[in-house]
Amino acid sequence: MLTRLSLIFCMLTTATFAHAQVQDQSYRINPGDILDIFVWNEKDLMAEVLVRPDGMISMPLAGQVQAGGQTPAAVEEKLTSALAKFLKDKPTVTVSLKQTSGYKIYVLGKVNRPGEYPINRPTDVMQALALAGGLNAFAAENSINVLHRNADGTQVSTRFRYNDVKGGDTLESNRFLESGDIVVVP
Repeated sequence: MLTRLSLIFCMLTTATFAHAQVQDQSYRINPGDILDIFVWNEKDLMAEVLVRPDGMISMPLAGQVQAGGQTPAAVEEKLTSALAKFLKDKPTVTVSLKQTSGYKIYVLGKVNRPGEYPINRPTDVMQALALAGGLNAFAAENSINVLHRNADGTQVSTRFRYNDVKGGDTLESNRFLESGDIVVVP
């Protein structure tokens, strides 16, 4: 009986952890993305907006709203709050991604096709290397670095050992890339 309860607890804990990981990976809006904004029963407030390089969008009545780095749900909340000051009834706002032009990663160095890669789904380091046509014959496969810029502007470099991941070891280092990340293959 105790074993069965332990197994159930373990399964529930794993499911909860997996759900939390999926929530943590919610899409974050990037400069260059195009959003469709729908406000129920307010045709004049429906718009297709481009997220500016500074991450802001402009909406009638709501003014300037920070969208870059936010989830669509967070932008919905901000717009609802801003528009509620001007509308009789609490507005119902829906923010949809029309185009994810701003979600880009970069692969540089000794790969077959270095460059900028717009992506529209979660992409890990190995997938990014595959997009770039794989490593060329002169690549230092255990000296790959992933460069990431934090929200405060500081840049962090993380070592990626291709040979280890290829062999099935240290799979946790094959992390998902975020918009703007750079994979450097010396």
